[in-house]
Amino acid sequence: MKKVDSLFIGLMLFSMFFGAGNLIFPPFLGAQSGTSFWMAMAGFIITGVGLPLAVLIAISLVKGGITEIGNRVHPVFSTVFMVIVYLSIGPFLAIPRNANVAFEMGVVPFIDASWDLTLVLFLFSVVFFLLVYVISLNPAKMEKYMGRWITPTLVLAMIVLCVAGFLKLDGNLTAPVGDYQAGAFFKGFLEGYNTMDALASLAFGIVILTAVKQKGVSDSKLLTKYTFKASLVAGVLLALVYISIGWMGGKMAASGTYESGTQILASAATMLFGNSGTALLGFIFTLACFTTVVGLTTACGQYFSNLLPKLSYRQVVLVVTLVGFTLSNLGLSQILKVSVPFLVTAYPLTIVLIMLTFFNHFFKNSRVVYGSAMLFTGVFAVLGGLAATGMELGAVQSLRNALPFSAVGLDWIIPAIVGTVIGLVINTLTKPALKTSETLTE
Repeated sequence: MKKVDSLFIGLMLFSMFFGAGNLIFPPFLGAQSGTSFWMAMAGFIITGVGLPLAVLIAISLVKGGITEIGNRVHPVFSTVFMVIVYLSIGPFLAIPRNANVAFEMGVVPFIDASWDLTLVLFLFSVVFFLLVYVISLNPAKMEKYMGRWITPTLVLAMIVLCVAGFLKLDGNLTAPVGDYQAGAFFKGFLEGYNTMDALASLAFGIVILTAVKQKGVSDSKLLTKYTFKASLVAGVLLALVYISIGWMGGKMAASGTYESGTQILASAATMLFGNSGTALLGFIFTLACFTTVVGLTTACGQYFSNLLPKLSYRQVVLVVTLVGFTLSNLGLSQILKVSVPFLVTAYPLTIVLIMLTFFNHFFKNSRVVYGSAMLFTGVFAVLGGLAATGMELGAVQSLRNALPFSAVGLDWIIPAIVGTVIGLVINTLTKPALKTSETLTE
């Protein structure tokens, strides 16, 4: 495998990650964190960049990928967890969210106010998902389409916007507001959930490994090596983009009040380039969202066609695009209402599962360690998700509030540690009886 192949696969991975959430949330973080920008951005990058890359590395280390990692808890857990993740970051949440953001930013600013938005959204969705379907049908050529053509165009457009922002925006950073006042780092850490990239990594792992293998790499160590190189390319680009548009958001805060990152970027683009800026931003959003939807559709196609052999890859891709098309016509606000509770539940489980994978050699695939850690984490992750829906938890909420880090939304950390320690104690007392058959690839 050539060095340039790692670069192009990394660019493809960047384009798959870089979607709606990656554009919406950093500018808003910059505007709200103000003078605490760097602390907030550090937290954001940990969960928005570091965690997704850690997931990809963990998947490359284990023969059988994320399915086998989940099997260390229990095969039923592995299947249920991954099906929920794929459906959520696929047709039921992330795919329609990206399609809607592409419409809101790439089409709405250029149509007459008298037009029927419902009809325009329908027509846009037809074209958008038809193109997604056509490109997703041939995953072997994704590296060529996205890594060599689409992504460089997207990166160039982002460079134009960000460089202009650094040179021309001269507003001063304002005082932090809300949760950024007392805990900027932890608030940024939680905001990184909204990119959904750690969950997307669970799905993208199979796509990236397939792309590397198609270059003739079969040795497990080399597979991990090249996956790491490609991931590093994507990670560096993501971090640079987050810092750049986040800084733009910080500079824009002094010029007005904004309700979202899209408003900030739209105002900044217009301020920098006039009407051409609106077109540039619409192009960036549409291209970014499109590449992410293609990546998610491909990942879902590969996973579910392997899980359900009676369904072909082509059939799964068709179903995913049709469901994504249907739900995208519900509108962005309805889709976003569902995302926060789900992310609050799914991210702690993902973080703990991946952390256990990296320390797996200390307890040799012990199912009791994985199971205990995930049980304790899962209880509080689910409670956090329920609380995010607005549900009153009564005495249970008092228990959550009493835990360390609860004030910053990380009450699951101590239960995760307790569950892991209990699992380790039980494993020590009962080993080697409780072990799974999977071993970490040396």
